[in-house]
Amino acid sequence: EGKQFKICGTNYPTSICFIVVNEFCERFSYYGMKAVLTLYFVSYLGWDPDLSTAVYHAFSGLCYFTPILGALIADSWLGKFKTIIYLSVVYVIGHVVKSVGAIPTVGNKEMHIALSMLGLILIAFGTGGIKPCVAAFGGDQFDEENVSERQKFFSIFYMSINAGSLLSTVITPILRGDVQCFGGDCYALAFGVPAALMVVALVVFIAGCGLYKRNPPQGNILLEVCRCIGFAIKNRWKSSKYDPKRKHWLDWAEEKYSKRLIQEIKMVLRVLVLYIPLPMFWALFDQQGSRWTLQARRMNLSFVRVCLHKVKMLNALLILVFVPIFDLLIYPLVGLCRINITPLRKMVTGMIFAALAFGAATLVEVQVVKTVVEPAPAGNCLLQVFNLADGDISVKTPGNNLFPEPIGYLQDPPKYETLPLEGSSKEVKIQVTFKGSTSECTQMFIEETAYSLFFYSTTAGIECVLVSAEDTITKDENGSPLLRFFNTQPEAINLTVGQESFHVPGDYSVSPNQTVPRSEYPDVSCISQSEECSDLNLGLLDFGASYTVILTNESDTIVPHKMEDVQANNVHIAWQIPQYVLLTAGEVMFSITGLEFSYSQAPANMKSVLQAGWLLTVAFGNVIVLIVAEGAGLEQWKEFALFAGLLLGVSIIFSFMAYFYTYVDPDQLDKIYQKDSGKEEDDKKQKTDDIQMNNKGKETRM
Repeated sequence: EGKQFKICGTNYPTSICFIVVNEFCERFSYYGMKAVLTLYFVSYLGWDPDLSTAVYHAFSGLCYFTPILGALIADSWLGKFKTIIYLSVVYVIGHVVKSVGAIPTVGNKEMHIALSMLGLILIAFGTGGIKPCVAAFGGDQFDEENVSERQKFFSIFYMSINAGSLLSTVITPILRGDVQCFGGDCYALAFGVPAALMVVALVVFIAGCGLYKRNPPQGNILLEVCRCIGFAIKNRWKSSKYDPKRKHWLDWAEEKYSKRLIQEIKMVLRVLVLYIPLPMFWALFDQQGSRWTLQARRMNLSFVRVCLHKVKMLNALLILVFVPIFDLLIYPLVGLCRINITPLRKMVTGMIFAALAFGAATLVEVQVVKTVVEPAPAGNCLLQVFNLADGDISVKTPGNNLFPEPIGYLQDPPKYETLPLEGSSKEVKIQVTFKGSTSECTQMFIEETAYSLFFYSTTAGIECVLVSAEDTITKDENGSPLLRFFNTQPEAINLTVGQESFHVPGDYSVSPNQTVPRSEYPDVSCISQSEECSDLNLGLLDFGASYTVILTNESDTIVPHKMEDVQANNVHIAWQIPQYVLLTAGEVMFSITGLEFSYSQAPANMKSVLQAGWLLTVAFGNVIVLIVAEGAGLEQWKEFALFAGLLLGVSIIFSFMAYFYTYVDPDQLDKIYQKDSGKEEDDKKQKTDDIQMNNKGKETRM
């Protein structure tokens, strides 16, 4: 055991400096990696949003199931110090494997997926395994008489968690997006920096090894609790109806276990029963990193390009602001109104705030989806019509009138119309009337596809062309605008938009859709063999929009006409701030209070049991998201509304459970059983004396 040194004459051991720095680096490592994880799944591995959400929450859930394993290893086998060292090594290996999996030149896509999944599993065992050990190991460094210093240490420890989270959620997304490597976003670097920080965390922790106070493993109280419960159930099952009744089913363990242990387990079980509704809160809370990130990508990110990541860091920043505000201002003010603020009431209020956050997310999502073009259902396709004839045209489709109003020259179609096909494909005859003359346009359409149909006039009359490439109606994953050009001229035209080159074949042909950065484009380079093709002004190409630019010849000059196929993201990212504020306020009232409640209601030797139970509520919360995201198949706004409604319902149930809960004082239990144990010792001593007297009597008679 290391020699204890104090910091500058205080009662704080020097060893806690190493532990706090270790926790800061470890949390930076963990949250930094998670900050870009959903985008990595969608953009790099090419997974759809539902699968990405499912894997993200499966990983988060595993990180909160593994603390039980870490607690078992530390308490009954290796002790906290060695457990932290060994599982940190596993943690580092996981980060390295994950980083290697993000290097495009290492193997194929299957190799990237395999390495990523292996890395995530190792990280989950590492972070989960050390989670219940580091804080408790920090608490072990204090002497019993330094209780207030120990409490302040946990506050400092909590702040280091949020500071690490805050910095990492700013830095790693910048490393991913602003640094380019291997010809794209640098996920290898975004995962590599957290890996390096985890190495630093391990080195810092080992550096303090000569100063640590190490308590040897005492045997696992969790195993003892499980054995006692198992024995009580078994004994109760074997009992006959003639056996005397007992007040509580746990009392059937009295034959083998002490009354004190049984009473402590009763206290813990009453709290664990209260935990049953709590996973629903975490199901909502953890969607900040998945569903809310995907929502943000379909919003307007103007003014600050990294705004997406700045909004994501709001939670950690608001925690640092809200904790002192709630403790020093809000709770005392509520107390002045003679309202009894019990921990369980705070938790119920926190749940309601989280439900309101998802109500706000639902309202935002309803506005966001207005700019999204829904794919055509089976047996239908989507169609928009462009008029390049110099005058109005009237378009009629068989069986219905999709275009009741005349279509003006170079009019931007307001939206895609749904064209029924009554099968997987169909040849459709479309009538078009131009200047009193009606002609037919016959085209083959395939179901669940989006099309653009162009009408133009020739000396022979109106002609039509259905572009060879189907339209891209899905918004780009990163919110970048999509751009294509339609060339009405006989010769091909080459254009350069920013860094992207477009080759547009001649004679009413279209170039493939390409993403370009969101920006103003006043001078797009244009090259044509025979016609005047000076720089073109495309104006603003905005977030999430899809554009078709029609190139026409006007006065022997190429002129662009920009059409918006899919609307730009017109809901600003700032509209996500209220939902983050509400959710963080809920977290302060729910999460921090829940931790305090768990500690205050648990006997000293049972605190680890309740911590394991508390962490399990987070794990089961992620399981709920998995079930809803994969199983329900709802529209996103309906899914948000469902979660808000479920949490409101759960908060009502929890309110009833809290109403019937009686708060206990574990210290009072200590006093009672100290007296009882003293009495038991006297009884045992008396019995021993009686036996010895009997034995002496027997010896005398013999």
